[in-house]
Amino acid sequence: MACDINPEPMGQLSSAAKPAANLQIRQLDVRDPVQWDALMQQAARLWPRIDTVMNVAGVMRAGSVEQITAADVDVQLDINCKGLIHGTQAAFRVMRNQADQNGRGHIINIASLAGITPIPGASLYSGSKFAVRGYSLSVVHELRKFGIALTVVCPDAVATPMVTPYHHKPEAALIFSGSRLLQTDEVVRAIVNVGLTKRPMELTMPKGRAWLAKLAGNWPGLAGMLVDTMINKGRKKQAALP
Repeated sequence: MACDINPEPMGQLSSAAKPAANLQIRQLDVRDPVQWDALMQQAARLWPRIDTVMNVAGVMRAGSVEQITAADVDVQLDINCKGLIHGTQAAFRVMRNQADQNGRGHIINIASLAGITPIPGASLYSGSKFAVRGYSLSVVHELRKFGIALTVVCPDAVATPMVTPYHHKPEAALIFSGSRLLQTDEVVRAIVNVGLTKRPMELTMPKGRAWLAKLAGNWPGLAGMLVDTMINKGRKKQAALP
């Protein structure tokens, strides 16, 4: 079941479903907990069991502190953070009543390396992902006693339309400071081959940037000493983008 606030573009996923009738497309505003519960009940009626729920929806409002508006704050936190919490709780309410040898279900929450290390120029996005990661790593212990697994996925910047508007905005340079942008299929493979099989509490990628993010997150003073160097690196990467 593929869901979005605008379901029309989701129709292009039909070619990936085998058979196409197996794909159900639904409208969902993740900010609305009532819609979440209704959707999960629909899914429970369609299939005998819900194995996995993935909270993927996200937006980014990059910009410096003087550029961010009140509307930016609301949409960023409502979708990235509150929407994910509503989805996790709705999944829990269904999964707690099902069980087999594989447990009661698995929730995948998409955070970011920006939820591990602070990102000046994308402070609002980084703050929302810190909240996602903190919530996920806390609630995973609560879900475990019900037989429900949870994995929070923290990738580096991914080449999606979400980052395209910031290709040449200098205040967003840190987003592009890695050696390259990840591709969506790399993240998908990591979720399928590692997340859904090994069920780690946290899945970070790529490995080198993940370690750097954890060092910077644990020692923010050290990160502050490197931030200008990383910004300059990011701006050089931006200059090479189309």
